[in-house]
Amino acid sequence: MAKRDPSTYPVELGAQFRDKLPFYLAGAALLAAQQLLMAKRDFLVKDAVDAAVQLQSSEASRAALIMLGVSVSAAVMRVFSRVTIFTAGRNVEYELRAILLARLHKLGPAFFRKMSTGEIMSRATNDLTQVRLLLGFGLLNVVGSLFAFSSALYVMLNISRELTVAAVVTMPLLMLVTRSFSTRLFVRTRENQEAIGAMSDRVLASLAGVRVVRSFALEASEMAAFAGTNQAYLEKSLSLAKLRGSMGPLMGAISSVGVLVVFWYGGQLVLDGRMTKGDFVSFWLALLRLTWPMLALGFVAAIVQRGRAGYARLKTIFEAVPEVVSGPLPRPEVVRGAVTVKDLTFSYGARKVVDGVSFEIEAGRSLAIVGRTGSGKSTIATLLARLMPTPRGAVFLDGVDICDLPLETVRAGIGYAQQDAFLFSTTVARNIGYTLDDPDSPASCDAIRAAAAEAEVLNEVLSLPDGFDTVVGERGVQLSGGQRQRVALARALIREPSVLVLDDPLSAVDAKTEQAILAAIERQAARRTVILITHRVAAARRCDAILVLDQGKVLERGTHDELTRAGGLYASFAEEQQLEDDLATIEALPTSQRVGIS
Repeated sequence: MAKRDPSTYPVELGAQFRDKLPFYLAGAALLAAQQLLMAKRDFLVKDAVDAAVQLQSSEASRAALIMLGVSVSAAVMRVFSRVTIFTAGRNVEYELRAILLARLHKLGPAFFRKMSTGEIMSRATNDLTQVRLLLGFGLLNVVGSLFAFSSALYVMLNISRELTVAAVVTMPLLMLVTRSFSTRLFVRTRENQEAIGAMSDRVLASLAGVRVVRSFALEASEMAAFAGTNQAYLEKSLSLAKLRGSMGPLMGAISSVGVLVVFWYGGQLVLDGRMTKGDFVSFWLALLRLTWPMLALGFVAAIVQRGRAGYARLKTIFEAVPEVVSGPLPRPEVVRGAVTVKDLTFSYGARKVVDGVSFEIEAGRSLAIVGRTGSGKSTIATLLARLMPTPRGAVFLDGVDICDLPLETVRAGIGYAQQDAFLFSTTVARNIGYTLDDPDSPASCDAIRAAAAEAEVLNEVLSLPDGFDTVVGERGVQLSGGQRQRVALARALIREPSVLVLDDPLSAVDAKTEQAILAAIERQAARRTVILITHRVAAARRCDAILVLDQGKVLERGTHDELTRAGGLYASFAEEQQLEDDLATIEALPTSQRVGIS
């Protein structure tokens, strides 16, 4: 299957069906050919049986040989029809999964606050599988059943109209039963799939927080919580299983009534001489082909309702409106890195976290944003990179409102290294080289090593069991907090953005590593615009300008010397941190050297 841009894939099931129509038409043609051959086989059986009854061995042998060839040809047609239609179903699954991932990448925090990771995983696996079965196995059975019904009915009507009427007398009742079960299947299937999502989320939360669970000895509590979720899933599954389990026997019983009618009435016709033995055998084979479509009604109804329920749950994601969308302007040829913020205000619900913040940084300059925890520093960082809905007319990149620029331009031009560093469960090298096209090439390996050295994590990486090939585990669990933070910093550096936003890169490092990272930040500031979010005065003083926030508002601005002389909040930060550093230095001294220090 040729790869296409996921944005060109159809989302609606009807559109997916039309897009794969050549596959479905080819599969339908093969199924039609198969059923025509099966009808031919039934008539050949009639000829063979009648010839055998009349002791015409040559005629019986000839009919049997032709029947063998026809049956083999029908089997070949059946295999190719399944391959063709199943391919269409698999392609639908592939495309919908690509659409799902592309949509999830565009959705913002508001959506993920409403839908958990486990629920999303359930929809991306179980629900997509149900949709694939609907447009693959389900359609195969629907089309195949229609052709089988037509083919069998043709043979039966040609042999005996009276017996055919008797054979289909139970069909209206079968239709009513199928309709009744179909509605309840949809409801219970949807409830069952929602229960799967809830259980998946519970398991994912337990695995992600396994260290916390063990450290507080809460295994029993976690098991109890899981047992409750598992019990809810069990009840929904049993409810669905009971409904599906009762449908098959009921429909089989109704069909069996039709079979009994055929044997009773057909037997009378044979005994009366109005039907030959070959006619009855041929009619019986055709009836068997007709019985399967009738019995399959319930089976197909279950597949259809499960597919509908799965797609309805997927549609919640497909139709979710992204909080952040690309702007209408084309991508600029060059991003210099000049950033201007004008009266930036942002709220989480009713709580205002950024209130009228304004600043300006020329390309190639550096700015430190300092403030207490909760002062809005990290929120500003995420708004600069448009990871949240940035207000229009508030943030400008090279004089252009970032809301008017393509998202790819903004996020490629403004590299954001988060404080809470996320690492993928792969090797250190692949985490650092995540943004590279080919992280395994020799040039990429050199760039990865250089970025690790710049982020002051190279020596620690080399000391790991497999060096850069060490797998860091889920969310980087095999590394310390400081190592994760610096690997994430190396990943941001290797991207070489025009604007580098660093969110507290010194929060989990010791004093020696801090100085080395500060030197690296200074080197970065010589090549690009740097915005440093920090609470450390030692880091802020190296920047060209400093912005001090308090409760979301700009309290002070200026250089390190200007702010320390002003005697405001920044000066108090500097004094407190200087005292902390002096105390740490004294505590590090041997006891004999502390004597006389006051």
